[in-house]
Amino acid sequence: MSPDGHDTEADPQALRRHRLLFRALERRRNPRLRRTDITVTDQAAVKRAVKAASLGNAMEWFDFGIYSYLAVTLGHVFFPSGNDTAQLLSSFATFAVAFLVRPLGGMVFGPMGDKVGRKKVLALTMIMMAVGTFAIGLIPSYDSIGFWAPVLLILFRLLQGFSTGGEYGGASTFIAEYAPDKRRGFFGSFLELGTLAGYVGAAGLVTGLTAALGSDTMEAWGWRVPFLVAGPLGLVGLYLRLRLDETPAFQKLEDSTTYQASEAATAVESSMKGDLKKIFRQYWGTLVLCICLVGAYNIVNYMLLSYMPTYLSDEMHYSETHGLLILVATMVVLILVINQVGRLSDRFGRKPLLTAGMLGFLVLSVPAFALVQEGSLLAVSSGMLMLGLSLVCLLGTMSAALPALFPTHVRYGGLAVGYNLSASLFGGTTPLVVTALIQVTGTDMFPAYYAMGAALVGLVAVACMKETAQRPLEGSPPSVETPQEAAEIAEAQAPAGRF
Repeated sequence: MSPDGHDTEADPQALRRHRLLFRALERRRNPRLRRTDITVTDQAAVKRAVKAASLGNAMEWFDFGIYSYLAVTLGHVFFPSGNDTAQLLSSFATFAVAFLVRPLGGMVFGPMGDKVGRKKVLALTMIMMAVGTFAIGLIPSYDSIGFWAPVLLILFRLLQGFSTGGEYGGASTFIAEYAPDKRRGFFGSFLELGTLAGYVGAAGLVTGLTAALGSDTMEAWGWRVPFLVAGPLGLVGLYLRLRLDETPAFQKLEDSTTYQASEAATAVESSMKGDLKKIFRQYWGTLVLCICLVGAYNIVNYMLLSYMPTYLSDEMHYSETHGLLILVATMVVLILVINQVGRLSDRFGRKPLLTAGMLGFLVLSVPAFALVQEGSLLAVSSGMLMLGLSLVCLLGTMSAALPALFPTHVRYGGLAVGYNLSASLFGGTTPLVVTALIQVTGTDMFPAYYAMGAALVGLVAVACMKETAQRPLEGSPPSVETPQEAAEIAEAQAPAGRF
């Protein structure tokens, strides 16, 4: 007996006696898609959606990246002087605090996005992130107000973290639901291109200010400038997001009165709204898989994009400016190739690209960090590039692979919860854990071992996931680029076979 009360297997003799009856029942349970059930994407609308989601994501991660690249300076500004390591650990602990509330943000914004729409929630997260970042730029230093300086810093970091809890899940869902099935990897890669662009913008601004003003002036007041820039950038991102329409998949899910679907469409497109209870009860296996994938991906991501400048300055005694410049150059290379990775994932599948990235970190982490420790510009750049090319295999693929794990009616909620639980446990804690363990173990190679462990977990998770490239999102009808493709899909569906 199936969950819906139907017999999954009929008696062979009954099948022979009542062929027409069973054939009719089979057609009713699995009706053929008609041409009108298949979504034909509006290319102009897809491009607008990808642009707004990616630019908005870039601005969010510009705001978030600023803190990473000013970690040493902020440690001096907001925490008691005396021990540089203690100040740095305090700064990274405050960085990690934002990740502690990300799951709460995901649990609030995720189901909200499944109920009221992706667009409205993404606009709200943009406002909250801009306010939190702008406010950090206004906080007086520890020397001015003492204990209240780190308290206010933590408060606004919590606001940043809470808003980020709804950002990635919403933005990746938004693009995935707009994109045609055969190009979801390519369009999804623009989301992570936005992430890299945000980091590059943050690192470039911090590097330029540090070079122009010097470390003393940066510590006195220059550090405030990148945070204050977040205000007007947030307004730009908000404007872009509010101009968009809802995704076609959510519109069809939401408004059954204006969209009259055939039985085929209703069979693949549920009208139920996602909630936390349903996500944890019915999709716990998918949730665990999402957490493992995101955990492995986030550890290596934050290892390279957030922690590496601090590693170069504190462990390798590079100047802050030189370390950031090398990272910026590495990220520019990743920006140039990430869309091609997205195309490859559409052609060859998500799993081969994700496997290549995880294997890259498993095999290349120790040689890469050995090159970084060698110290010359060529060696450090080569080591960073080895890690970067492994990371871009994950960056260019994850934004298409993760939304496809969950069906439409719980996609935003499931991805927001899974992504942010994992990011909280493994992503934001990476700089803090690695810095502390280097101090405890006395080995500068610990970041490499940490990345290798993450890659092992990631390989197991990739092996357990289903291939989703060039296939419709679960819970939605096929999405194609042209009416001709839609007609071909409808015509290709053969009638139910004889028993």
